[in-house]
Amino acid sequence: MSSLLCLDALVCERDGQPLFGPISLTIEAGERVELVGKNGSGKSTLLRTLAGLHTQYSGHFTASDLLYQGHLIGLDPLLTVLENLQWFSSVDGDASTDLSKLFDLLDTFGLLAKAHTLCHALSAGQQRRLAMVRWTLSSRKLWLLDEPITALDEQGQGLLLACLQQHCAAGGAVLYATHAALNLSPKTELCLQAVEDRLC
Repeated sequence: MSSLLCLDALVCERDGQPLFGPISLTIEAGERVELVGKNGSGKSTLLRTLAGLHTQYSGHFTASDLLYQGHLIGLDPLLTVLENLQWFSSVDGDASTDLSKLFDLLDTFGLLAKAHTLCHALSAGQQRRLAMVRWTLSSRKLWLLDEPITALDEQGQGLLLACLQQHCAAGGAVLYATHAALNLSPKTELCLQAVEDRLC
């Protein structure tokens, strides 16, 4: 089985200073890894590095077939919910996504009534649900998610857990940063400790 993510003594840096100690880790299909640590420990920077958005690091890593979701949802506010999904599908290489599939997913995530609503009119929680629809549409195996629980109510959190479990059960994997532990099972916890805390 080929690994979806391999870290070899990886240390993310900012202005030449390490944020945390070296990490060596392998993530295989089906795995769920919860990234935890205090504010400033480097969780977001690690995810951005793995997504190719941060280039200050030492060590090595290989990541393949990944989807990255940061704090910003990345929706076009002047397009409708449906138009955003069609655009995402085309970027992911599937411009022919069936409309019935899109409507079914919107129904699953409680957004069917918003299909033709401009995205700027959605609440923060609804935008987060739309992000989940986007992940589900993607063919990417490795999901890198930064605080995916943000703005979700109890029902939305349940949808998030089901979405992640289904993805991993289908051969995907997820590495997600969070301050609130998610009720996923099984999962591995990766705790980052800021360098200044390690020296105390």
